[in-house]
Amino acid sequence: MNSIYTRLINREHPLPADYIPEGLVDIGIPFDALPGDPKRLLEKTAALAALELINRSHREGLNLCGVSGYRSYERQKKLYTGSPYVAPPGTSEHQSGLALDVSCPQIRMELTEEFAETREGIWLLHHAPIYGFILRYPANKEHITQVPYEPWHIRYVTKPLAAYLSLTGITLEEYHEMENNGSAAGGMDLT
Repeated sequence: MNSIYTRLINREHPLPADYIPEGLVDIGIPFDALPGDPKRLLEKTAALAALELINRSHREGLNLCGVSGYRSYERQKKLYTGSPYVAPPGTSEHQSGLALDVSCPQIRMELTEEFAETREGIWLLHHAPIYGFILRYPANKEHITQVPYEPWHIRYVTKPLAAYLSLTGITLEEYHEMENNGSAAGGMDLT
């Protein structure tokens, strides 16, 4: 499994300091950031999927907006405080261009657990996998992901893998552990 889309990125599996994703684009989704801000950028395939996801949410009367996409190693280094909510540089999925933090005006575009209780948060939980995204840090899986519950953080992993993880309720860490043991998805190629 060599695909960047399914790559495990965490404290044990960091990205190199000089890693910059190819094809970063501002796809034009509604964002709580001014045009030209690098956090509006996503890797192109993830950006197209995010555009479809957010456009559908708007067609259904919701106000889902991007808050933070791409974040360079250097930017992560400046943000790192030692808090469990802020990953050390190299270990943030945002550096891959595949992660997007989202929120809504109802909670003032904040990134809080309260998002899970909004119409947008509930909708996202059910619809993100259709577009290839997973809620990367689910509740009650902190002991596995080593990251607190973040209902606002979605990660593009491809539609087949997102569907599999959503249906089985396993995390990307658990999937990679199964992959390494030769038992993920009964040998199906989900990349």
